[in-house]
Amino acid sequence: MDNFTFYSPTLFAFGDGEEKNTGALVKRFGGTKVLLVCGGGSVKRNGAYDAVTASLKDAGIPYAELSGVQANPRSGKVYEGIEIARREKVDFLVALGGGSVIDTAKAIGVGTLYDGDFWDFFAGKTKVEKTLPVGVILTIAAAGSEGSDSMVITLEEGNLKWGAPKTDVIRPKFAVLDPRLTCSLPAYQTASGAVDMMAHILERYFSNTPDVILTDRLCEALLKTIVEAAPRAVANPDDYAARADLMWAGMLAHNNSCGVGRVQDWASHQIEHELSAFYDCAHGAGLAVVMPAWMEYVMDHDPMRFARMAVEVFGCAMDYAHPENTAREGIARLRAFFKGIGMPTALSDVEGAKAEDIPAMVDHRAEKPNGFPFGGFVKIGPKEMEEILRITAR
Repeated sequence: MDNFTFYSPTLFAFGDGEEKNTGALVKRFGGTKVLLVCGGGSVKRNGAYDAVTASLKDAGIPYAELSGVQANPRSGKVYEGIEIARREKVDFLVALGGGSVIDTAKAIGVGTLYDGDFWDFFAGKTKVEKTLPVGVILTIAAAGSEGSDSMVITLEEGNLKWGAPKTDVIRPKFAVLDPRLTCSLPAYQTASGAVDMMAHILERYFSNTPDVILTDRLCEALLKTIVEAAPRAVANPDDYAARADLMWAGMLAHNNSCGVGRVQDWASHQIEHELSAFYDCAHGAGLAVVMPAWMEYVMDHDPMRFARMAVEVFGCAMDYAHPENTAREGIARLRAFFKGIGMPTALSDVEGAKAEDIPAMVDHRAEKPNGFPFGGFVKIGPKEMEEILRITAR
């Protein structure tokens, strides 16, 4: 295990009805005027919006509002939020929604206190040093942004979907996790969220760092829990126990407790960002297409690592004479799991996607500063990225 530092300052309030304490939590962390950031109408239909705004009013905390944040969040909403935050002189941001809403709030937080363009942080032109504090009321178990040090935004000019360099500065001050708020999600969103959190774990699991047995086992336990809980939540949206397992697993998948002390990969995420940039597909859906293809492509680098996943997560029998057979079975089981919960598993399953776009996706990735090579497990250049995408199009 490598040396590491780990800092996770977020307070988590987990359970049924905890969103009613939002106002008290904002006060606890020094907020006196809030910008409430949310998405579409789902938070109003499931009662979350009413509960949160009532709690803010009861606590005597005035608030402005930014609504309409979309999946694969756009820069336009960030600029709009920065303008509102400055005009209204807010000192706290509350994100009511899933990862797209949270990442938008994080970007608004750093952009409000910065004299230049917030995109400078994403382009690597400057470093995040301060932010308006952010609190979260989570309504989708997926991205893990409620506990993470990362954010991803799409710059509409050029359609660039990039992540900012990771920094503990942007970790939320608090996160309210009420599993009941996820019960109204469509099955597709639930399944997409499960894939997203599994990918966050697998990006850490596939590592060249030796002697990481503890974090290996943490990763495997979370993956097994998601494999068990996701089909239950898809089949029965009101299964509170399954929803609770997914909600906490999603946070643990991405607050980096599973990734400390080991080199991480993140190649599948970099490739998927091009799918969702081109076709505006759900991030988890794109990962369900990309990740098994990446696994097939790099498996020979360390067949035993893939065989371990097959045995420990999917219960495959170990073929000690030919571990590559076990590795392939594990990849097939993962793809079958994704398909079984309603996720796409090939490029042709993504609406509007076509193999002719693959070279353009590779070229688009190359526009990112230091865009190639990427990947901590196996280095991926333009040629390798194209070949992985070709596997998705088979």
